[in-house]
Amino acid sequence: MDRFKGFLVEKGAGGQQITWSDLSTADLMVGDVTVRVSHTTLNYKDALALTGKAPIVRRFPLIPGIDFAGTVIESAHAGFVAGDDVILNGWGVGETHHGGYAQVARVTGDWLVKRPDAFTRADTMAIGTAGYTAMLCVLALEAHAIAPGSGPVLVTGASGGVGSVAVSVLAKLGHHVIAATGRPEEEAFLKSLGATEILDRKELAGPARPLGKERWIGAVDVAGSHTLANVLSMTRYGGCVAATGLAQGMDLPGSVAPFILRGITLAGVDSVMAPIARRRTAWERLARDLDTARLATLTATRPLADVTALAPDLLAGKVRGRIVLEVP
Repeated sequence: MDRFKGFLVEKGAGGQQITWSDLSTADLMVGDVTVRVSHTTLNYKDALALTGKAPIVRRFPLIPGIDFAGTVIESAHAGFVAGDDVILNGWGVGETHHGGYAQVARVTGDWLVKRPDAFTRADTMAIGTAGYTAMLCVLALEAHAIAPGSGPVLVTGASGGVGSVAVSVLAKLGHHVIAATGRPEEEAFLKSLGATEILDRKELAGPARPLGKERWIGAVDVAGSHTLANVLSMTRYGGCVAATGLAQGMDLPGSVAPFILRGITLAGVDSVMAPIARRRTAWERLARDLDTARLATLTATRPLADVTALAPDLLAGKVRGRIVLEVP
């Protein structure tokens, strides 16, 4: 496929523009594996990039899309051969390196993970960076001895991409899951994923007390700001909070009290530059611990052409769960 099509983000005097463009493999960046992209997805970061709401794209012109799944066309990397099904999440793809919103991608093979047999290519993008990040959060909680039966686990932004997968995985593992959401109409959906309780996010949105009532032993937070401060203030003695988002803000207006009086841990979770061994572990655990039937209930499939229209809806909180984008 010397010629192919893809979305291209360009920046001119009038600001950022996105076009569906005719491209050549000569337009691709340096890499030792070329992939025919079959599926991609829409994450919060992708929506910020497409709308220009944050400076996610840091070089122009650029093909956006931080995730993709597809089949290797050519490889000079020892770990991959033509015909291998592969997944990519992060590594600056869609930010400084051409990403997955095109029919073809070229990347370094050190960034790729082979598709687990338990999943189709579409499944892997139903999971995407959001679901893979959720699994990294679960691993962070487990590393701090947060086990089923040790107490409730809170998930903020529960109806979103990271949150919905976190709820599903934690519930399957046997945790009592408290799902925090600002969309009460999603209660039935969240309980179908395994949530035991639903919490109105308004309870977490305001300024936090230094210490609140102890309510959960662990948490996955995607919001930051006052929400994270409140989550920390109500975490039980010895608990752990995995923080991986900034939907409410990048600030953390809280207190040291939960750390020095209750001995809790704040575990930061980064998915973009996570080492390849940790990525493989996360995908192995997803293959084991994520119910594919539940995954289907939280996933919608759309053509890649719809992505620019979907991005503002995702930022406005109007998108439930995950979106798989089929590449023509």
